[in-house]
Amino acid sequence: MEKQQSKDPLHGITLQKIVETLVEYYGFDTLGELVKIKCFNENPSVKSSLTFLRKTDWARKQVEDLYLKTISKKQSR
Repeated sequence: MEKQQSKDPLHGITLQKIVETLVEYYGFDTLGELVKIKCFNENPSVKSSLTFLRKTDWARKQVEDLYLKTISKKQSR
C-alpha cells in the first residue's frame, strides 16, 4: 500500500524554516516592506516573529504566501 503524497506545498516545512528562508533571501528591512507587521519592522528577530505568527493567522498566511512566491522564483532561475 502506497502512502498518499500531500499536495500542500508547505507540508513538512516548519514556520521557523519559512521565516529563516525569507530573512536570508530578503533581510528584515525588505521583508517588513513586503509584509507589514510590527515584528518585522521594530527590533526584528526570528524568535519574536515566530511568536507573533503562531498566534496571528492572517499574518502567517501572508508570510506563507510570500514564501511560496519566493521559492517558485528561486526555482525558475
